Amino acid sequence: MPDSRPYVILSAAMSVDGFLDDPSDERLILSGPADLDRVDAVRAECDAILVGAGTVRADDPRLVVGAVRAEHRTADGRPAQPVKVTLTSTGDLPAESRFFTFGPASKLVYAPSGAAAALADRLHGSTTVIDTGASVELPALLADLSDRGIGRLLVEGGGEVHTAFLTAGLADELQLVVAPLFVGAESAPRFAGPGRYRWDAGHRMRLAEVRQLDDVVLLRYLLGDDGD
Repeated sequence: MPDSRPYVILSAAMSVDGFLDDPSDERLILSGPADLDRVDAVRAECDAILVGAGTVRADDPRLVVGAVRAEHRTADGRPAQPVKVTLTSTGDLPAESRFFTFGPASKLVYAPSGAAAALADRLHGSTTVIDTGASVELPALLADLSDRGIGRLLVEGGGEVHTAFLTAGLADELQLVVAPLFVGAESAPRFAGPGRYRWDAGHRMRLAEVRQLDDVVLLRYLLGDDGD
């Protein structure tokens, strides 16, 4: 892993046919209590959690660590909650979303110059908005996070964000949970979209762990060149 960026973990739960959700207005529940507890433990080990603006709008996630693990973080001299991070190309982020309003975590938003100033005004100083210039580029975003002391970053989606990290070769680990169900709707969001990926038939990912959690299975892959 380059020193200029954090260790990046991608985390997602999907159906057997590769969907993150279905087309309905209600969130599709893919995993259960055992996997949610695992995710809480992974979050607690990370310095920051990143989701895309689409996930902030569609899912309204809280992105917090549970009370017990938050206390353990504090006892270790770390902030109780990981930093929340999102990126947007348009500035279309609802200020009332739980990303901004729930919990004491610091919040970072990366936005291009055309959206950054107005977004900072709308968020009323509750969030640090980083002007990225003409566009939001992942290498520069990761370098900035590293400069801010983020050594371990958990990326929780959505599909466009996962695709961007994977096609750019900027992920070190993939934690993929597969639920025993099909969605079967072409319009539903997928875990990953079309693109040029490093990992193909000639360059397979290294499977580091398989774990059953209730009725879902966790597949943990290491994506580094040497499997580390």
